Amino acid sequence: MPALLSLLTEFFRGHWRRLLLIAGAGLALLVLLLAMAAALVYPNLPDIGNLLDYQPKQPLRVYTADGVQIGEFGAERRRYLPLEQIPKPMQDALLAIEDPDFYEHGGLSYRGIARAFISNLFNPRSQGGSTITQQLARDLYLTKKKTYSRKFIEALLTMRIESALSKEKILEVYMNQIYLGQRAYGFEAAARIYFGKSLQDLSLAETAMLAGLPKNPIYANPVNNFARAQSRQQVVLHRMEELGVIDQAQLEAAKAETLNIRSASDPRLHAEFVAEMARQQVHAQYGDEAYTLGLSVYTTLESNEQAAAYRGLRRSLMDYERRKPYRGPEGFVALPDKPELWDAAITEALAEHPDQDDLRAAVITAIAPAKVSASLQSGEDIVISGDGLRGAQSGLSAKAKAELKLRPGAIIRVLRGPPSKADAKGAWQITQQPEAEGALVALEPGTGRVRALVGGFDFAKNQFNHATQAWRQPGSAFKPMVYSAALEQGVSPATLVEDAPIAIGDWEPKNSDNQFDGPMTVRQALARSKNMVTIRLMQQVTPPTARAWAARFGLDPDKQPDNLTLALGSGAATPLQMASAYAVFANGGHLLKPTVIARIVDAKGQVLFEAPTETASEENRAISARNAFVMNSLLQEVTRSGTAARASAQLRRGDVYGKTGTTNDAVDAWFAGFHPSLAAVVWMGYDQPRSLGERESGGGLALPAWVELMAEALKGVPVKEPAPVGGLLWQDGDWVFEEFAGGAGLKSLEPLNPGQIPTQPGLPASSALMPPPLSLPPTPGRATTPAHDQDAYRPY
Repeated sequence: MPALLSLLTEFFRGHWRRLLLIAGAGLALLVLLLAMAAALVYPNLPDIGNLLDYQPKQPLRVYTADGVQIGEFGAERRRYLPLEQIPKPMQDALLAIEDPDFYEHGGLSYRGIARAFISNLFNPRSQGGSTITQQLARDLYLTKKKTYSRKFIEALLTMRIESALSKEKILEVYMNQIYLGQRAYGFEAAARIYFGKSLQDLSLAETAMLAGLPKNPIYANPVNNFARAQSRQQVVLHRMEELGVIDQAQLEAAKAETLNIRSASDPRLHAEFVAEMARQQVHAQYGDEAYTLGLSVYTTLESNEQAAAYRGLRRSLMDYERRKPYRGPEGFVALPDKPELWDAAITEALAEHPDQDDLRAAVITAIAPAKVSASLQSGEDIVISGDGLRGAQSGLSAKAKAELKLRPGAIIRVLRGPPSKADAKGAWQITQQPEAEGALVALEPGTGRVRALVGGFDFAKNQFNHATQAWRQPGSAFKPMVYSAALEQGVSPATLVEDAPIAIGDWEPKNSDNQFDGPMTVRQALARSKNMVTIRLMQQVTPPTARAWAARFGLDPDKQPDNLTLALGSGAATPLQMASAYAVFANGGHLLKPTVIARIVDAKGQVLFEAPTETASEENRAISARNAFVMNSLLQEVTRSGTAARASAQLRRGDVYGKTGTTNDAVDAWFAGFHPSLAAVVWMGYDQPRSLGERESGGGLALPAWVELMAEALKGVPVKEPAPVGGLLWQDGDWVFEEFAGGAGLKSLEPLNPGQIPTQPGLPASSALMPPPLSLPPTPGRATTPAHDQDAYRPY
């Protein structure tokens, strides 16, 4: 070996000039070849003109009127922020881990390239030495396949970008363009997805975790693999400390911080049905570009009222479901013999039974006397005992049928009860998914702006929007339209009408309580929802006139039958139409078109569309102010002493008005009502119409959800009784139209023959009763047909 080294030394000593010359010539040849290659490739590099006016794909977002996001549509989640709006700590953290010399180099870090070249000689899978600009070039224009030719093109493209854009613009585009996992593009979108807040609200620990994502966003993000994401976060923090961006105290505090990663089950505002309505309308106008232009749609919803509507409707449906027999588990999963393998089996099984907000799916893992243990989709283990087992006793019985039997491996639904002294979070209870559906719509009477809309129990389970698409029989909720028409014919609240049996052919309608109470005033009859009285009023009004009068309230006359069953709501209407109809009473007699979309704004903040604000005028008058005033007086009696007395009692205010509605066999349950500031309607029923139960009613099922909404909406609103309007006189202890005062009105109503058509004093011709058609949002999906065969309908 020494001899060999001696020979080599002598060789280099004698030929070093020649060797240097050969090396120099080789290097010159390499440079020449690279220059020739660059000359050939450079003109064919991708055009970077789009970077000069960077317009990234941004999703369609939908918001409430007060700025709460309720929907996002598009393949890429992105929120573009100019660099000056990106917090300095976020910029510092990213540069520390990705490109510390970003502002010093010309786009290529030669030390990084040399280091990566040497590393790749020994490990072809090692990481490269790419700068921020190189990563941007690769992300926008090239593949991620590691080849020397791609790296060469990448270097040329990097130099082109550096010559065309400032460093600040390059960093801005990168921080808004880079993919960070979970469909998040850019750091602002990632901050909201992983932490549920904006970049400016992040802690140092959260900022460092985001900065670590570009290296492996798919498999090392905090949702897919928190351990990997945290490990990368620690690297970022230590690198920031090495570079002097943070000090030792900040490092230790950030490392010790517990991070809360946002999950799909985190509380959020549920307005999926409205978001879908907005998506449909925007897509109809802009096509698929709607999902990339960064449009923002602002709806008319108020977030606090929407949240109350969502809670109230779901609570009403779940309360109703608890009164139904337990139907047993949703399915079963075979648990492995080894408990350590249960998590994987449970996770896979529950993937087909997703949580429905607070209604969680769980797998039973053990059953003991008076206690059931179960595991949630999140991996949390829970115990259900005591009253929490009450709803599933039939499944725990030793005599339970196999399909009802609760045992380990059974997939069940659980729900937390209200907080108590024994359990501050609320005890778990076994329940089941509701089979019945519902809808709640609330709108502003003076403008038609929809302030809350819930189209069903759970949008993910059933996208059919019952608020706008479900044509159902309104039952007794239709009666106020009949009474309103009767007022124009001389009937007053004090008019006496006979509550006695009626037989027309084979039709023998009944009152809900099967009782007949003889003569009573119109006021008493509506408060107690007397069917016989309403039918006699319909005889006075006549069905053709009642259909035309209903059209004044925005109800489709073609959906209303031309016979006396119309008196008891045998026609069809959607909950949105009913809310708009009751708003006519609330606003003094005007029919206003419901509005859901307030404005549409582009990615630069320019307003593309703004809905005109419609207000009460003689052009949209549907009924007279005095008619509306008297009807308010009658509907106030319903909520004070009648079938909806719970409304005033629970809200502790007398300025609420409304009417319950229950159809034959309780197939549809309604409550329609209003305060002068808000009209709201609740409907409940089955998609395939069937009875909700012999003892169920609109007052028991729908009214509680209405009360919950109104309790929120009327917070801080002072009680105010309406002032009488012109054209009315006080007679016989109640209001009467002045032309019918002094005996000219109908003090008592005699039964008419079925075919008899009475005179109609003061009533315009039918053709004048038809307002413009109600403009409703376009709705896709199932056919909307009346709930019942009208000829077979037998209301009570």
